[in-house]
Amino acid sequence: MNSAAVVDLIRNAFMTTFWLGLPVLAAGFVIGILVSLAQIITSIQDSSFSTVPRLSVFLAALLLAMPWMIGRLMSYTTSLFGDLSRFAH
Repeated sequence: MNSAAVVDLIRNAFMTTFWLGLPVLAAGFVIGILVSLAQIITSIQDSSFSTVPRLSVFLAALLLAMPWMIGRLMSYTTSLFGDLSRFAH
């Protein structure tokens, strides 16, 4: 296995990880900004006011994106195992 194949393998793994985490992290980022704005506007500084909505949105995003995430991960794994002979030299 040459260095180009290793770089390609690691790049594909990182890109797959990026795309799998993006929906949940984007939802968390958006709700974090909205909750922070609500806290600024209402002057409520309670920690549960910021934690509960964020956790709820993380869970909802995870549940909604789970079928897509599993499909993407299965596609990556299938392509990795299908091309395993390229890495077995």
